[in-house]
Amino acid sequence: MAVLSFPAFKSALFPRTRLLGLDLGEKTIGLALSDTLLTIATPMETLKRGTFTADAAKLEEIIAGHGVGGLVIGLPLNMDGSEGPSAQSARAFARNFAARSPLPVALCDERLSTAAVTRTLLEADASRKRRAALVDKMAAAYILQGALDRMRHLGEK
Repeated sequence: MAVLSFPAFKSALFPRTRLLGLDLGEKTIGLALSDTLLTIATPMETLKRGTFTADAAKLEEIIAGHGVGGLVIGLPLNMDGSEGPSAQSARAFARNFAARSPLPVALCDERLSTAAVTRTLLEADASRKRRAALVDKMAAAYILQGALDRMRHLGEK
């Protein structure tokens, strides 16, 4: 399936399936999972990045094991809204995954997600080591929650 706009993405989802949120980093992929009502995003785990094929295979295992019906991938735009190398890499990952999967895929602006999560962890007095262990999956949950809120707002119009 193709990478979809949010209205098309929402329409393509099957009822009672979960969404998987991804925060793509150079070395890791943070994962978050929604509930089946698509209201709450929960941090799940952080995967070490490998080749695209290996990463996609791990994601497909997780998708099958958790009843996932769609993917929300963070799009790291620059503060002015332009796209740099990281955004181009996220788009390529989304396109490549969509080409091998029947699941709908959407990209979601992730500007300031890591900063917001880091600030929350600092306020919680988390140690540097604890922050490093949590930041990627919490950023994925932040991105996914934004997408869930956006989809809910689409339904209210």
